[in-house]
Amino acid sequence: MKIHQLTVEQTFASLHSSLKGLPEHEARRRLQEYGPNHVEEVREEGLLVTFAKEFTHFFALILWLAAMLAFVAEWSDPGQGMATLGYAIVGVIVINGLFSFWQQYHAHEAVAALRNLLPQQVKAMRDGGINQIPALELVPGDVILLADGDAVPADCRLVEAFGVRVNNATITGEPLPQARGSEPSSEDDVQNSRNVLLAGTTMVSGEAKALVYATGMHSEFGKLAHLTQTTRAAPSPLKLEIIRLSRFIAMLSALIGAVFFLVGMWLHMPFWQSLIFAIGIIIANVPEGLLPTVTLALAMATQRMAKRNTLVSHLPAVETLGSTTVICTDKTGTLTRNRMTVEKVFLSGEFYLPADTAQLHGSPLFDVAIYCHNLKQGEQQNKQVLLGDPMEIALLELARTAITANPDYKRIDEIPFDTDRKRLSVLYQTPGGTVLYCKGALETVLPLCTGIHVNSEIQALDDTHRQRLIQAQENMAEQGLRVLALAYREIGPDTAREYLEEELILCGLVGIEDPPRAEVPAAIARCRGAGIKVIMVTGDHPRTAQAIALQIGLARNPRVIGGDELRRMSQIQLQLALDAEEIIFARVGADQKIRIVQALKNKGEIVAVTGDGVNDAPALKAADVGISMGISGTDVAKESADIILLDDNFASIVAAIEEGRTVFENIRKFMTYIFTSLVPELIPYLAFALFKIPLPLTVVQILAVDLGTNMLPALALGAEAPRDDVMRRPPRARSERLLSWPLLLRAYLFLGLLEAAAAMAAFFYVLHGGGWHYGQPLDSDSTLYLQATTACLSTIIVMQVMNVFLCRHPRESVFHFPWFANRLLLLGIALEITLILLIVYTPLGNSLFGTAPISAAVWLHAIPFAFAMLALDELRKVLLRRFSKPV
Repeated sequence: MKIHQLTVEQTFASLHSSLKGLPEHEARRRLQEYGPNHVEEVREEGLLVTFAKEFTHFFALILWLAAMLAFVAEWSDPGQGMATLGYAIVGVIVINGLFSFWQQYHAHEAVAALRNLLPQQVKAMRDGGINQIPALELVPGDVILLADGDAVPADCRLVEAFGVRVNNATITGEPLPQARGSEPSSEDDVQNSRNVLLAGTTMVSGEAKALVYATGMHSEFGKLAHLTQTTRAAPSPLKLEIIRLSRFIAMLSALIGAVFFLVGMWLHMPFWQSLIFAIGIIIANVPEGLLPTVTLALAMATQRMAKRNTLVSHLPAVETLGSTTVICTDKTGTLTRNRMTVEKVFLSGEFYLPADTAQLHGSPLFDVAIYCHNLKQGEQQNKQVLLGDPMEIALLELARTAITANPDYKRIDEIPFDTDRKRLSVLYQTPGGTVLYCKGALETVLPLCTGIHVNSEIQALDDTHRQRLIQAQENMAEQGLRVLALAYREIGPDTAREYLEEELILCGLVGIEDPPRAEVPAAIARCRGAGIKVIMVTGDHPRTAQAIALQIGLARNPRVIGGDELRRMSQIQLQLALDAEEIIFARVGADQKIRIVQALKNKGEIVAVTGDGVNDAPALKAADVGISMGISGTDVAKESADIILLDDNFASIVAAIEEGRTVFENIRKFMTYIFTSLVPELIPYLAFALFKIPLPLTVVQILAVDLGTNMLPALALGAEAPRDDVMRRPPRARSERLLSWPLLLRAYLFLGLLEAAAAMAAFFYVLHGGGWHYGQPLDSDSTLYLQATTACLSTIIVMQVMNVFLCRHPRESVFHFPWFANRLLLLGIALEITLILLIVYTPLGNSLFGTAPISAAVWLHAIPFAFAMLALDELRKVLLRRFSKPV
């Protein structure tokens, strides 16, 4: 017989296990025999393919073209040094490709390492106690405990089940949840058996004990793993923008190079000179360091976000989060501490403090508090603790102050909680018969009640009692308390399941406090300053939600929309309602949460949504950025999210948005820096062709700038930490391009021209100092020519040293920022200076880059130009701040 056809006792016997689970030593032995409980991942793009792509993207192809032209020129006209140029370009391609590959690999490994911060944990019975262990360590014979929202970690046979429903869509494709129980099944197919949970599926509701019988590749999911095919993830907006930008620049460079080659030939320049001219134009226009710097900026952002308790599951979410305009947030655990305590109890028409309830130990309210929950006794840090919902822990602790001992009744069934029912009912077998204990929102429990417990007797629940209860709920909700109604009834032997929750007897109300997190008000204020709208979406009572919103500064006089009102709204009415400056959604279900998200997206908003339950998964997937809770979040919510908050704290979302905005700004900073240097690389070639002067800058020297001296400071700009003004500006428009006209005008027509003027001035300064006059021919290997090109190259570096500080912000003064805050920037400048000194003053540098030592006077000639550029850019920033609106 197959395992699903056996009784519970036979199942345990077949796996040599018991309800107490496996001894630890036996579990370790089985782990050695059966291996870790993981399924082989779908094969990702191989390292060789990734490596090859670094040498075949558009920028690389343009450089390959330039190298090929150099080798062709050497073949047709030997002795002109074109072969050396070709080898130099190939060397640049290899170095750039290796560096880019290393960055990609490092970023991939960093994200993988961050994901390992949250391994799936499972409650398993080991040596008779409940322990939380990694799902990887599960073995056949383990007994595990599952609850709603948990991902099923292995194939297992149910041995106890209360209201279990499971989503088998990942295995069977069936979208609707299926009920499951522990009774033996007569089905032949294990996938359709009612007493089996399969790895990869999810618990939608209920709680269960289950016996693991197949793990890893032995599970049904594992058997299908090698057949699994996944679609390639859609590229992020940032990646699409970088691809578009790369192709545009590469194609423009090739086109300009070809045009100037034809111009050179038309001007009767020798063929090889025209070719050098064309190659120089191409290389001068290709920002070779752009792609690796983008990768580094994203990788650095994810690392910083991890330090701020934010785990990024998908890199594109970093940039998307930066453009978020609306955050839809839960209340409990996100805005509040999720550390609940009972503050008030309403019994027999009176309010009591928890300290005064001991005198009321005869009330059945405490029986409901003790038995109506899904808590488990477990161990954390060698201490016995209760594991489960903090609200249920608070109720149980209240009951223990009023009741010294409680019998261990047998739990026989459960009608699970969900966001539509807003209540939980549990059946127990007691010496007096079967009793149902129920707790939930007053509006869902009160209609089911016909009696009320008042002063040790049961009275009929009349309108007077109802009004008092509703008024008591309003009173507690206005104080920010979460209000629960507790009820019970004795169940007759012939009562059908669908009639269990009828004719209940209401015991009383409990007001539970969940204080706001101390750091949330400041985070809300930062969101408001950043132009981000925060909407509370909660299942709590409207008055409770409004009271908490007032405490944290989220709203002063908000429009509060309840679930019933939302249900009656059309899509147009909802979108119009969302125009309100302050809005709260209360008593809403999961289907309504996704409706709110979709309405916001229809309005053109970029929406981030928080969630922790299995019912939140659709909204997390529908949002532009799904944010799951790392502590209280279910496995399903974490798998559906782009970002996981390791501390469940709303303030961490704000920090993550700050990092996301910084990534975009940093990319623009180093783009300005890199594009600025393209102009002084391009102008010498134009002057060479148009004015018949010696070539002021060689192709190899251009490569020395782009992939030598420029690279490290550019990377440092990509790693700039968030600035104070990042969260004082409105979100970036969805249509805003990475490469903007202000950036291009500043880089090409302002900073670039200043650098080009300085570089050409240094070139002519050395030439005239050596006695050269216009029209005089100059050999390419003469000392004067080598010194003149070296002066041009060195001046570009001097100007770029100053430029890296100018590019730290497009509007704010360089003196606004601490000069030594970015240590990587200082290191980059130090290495940049070291490299240029090696290029200028060592024989190897002279040989490789066609340079010659220059005097101190040349450096002193260049430095005033750098300070002039600083002064002019400072003036531009002053005028920009004075006469334009803040960006």
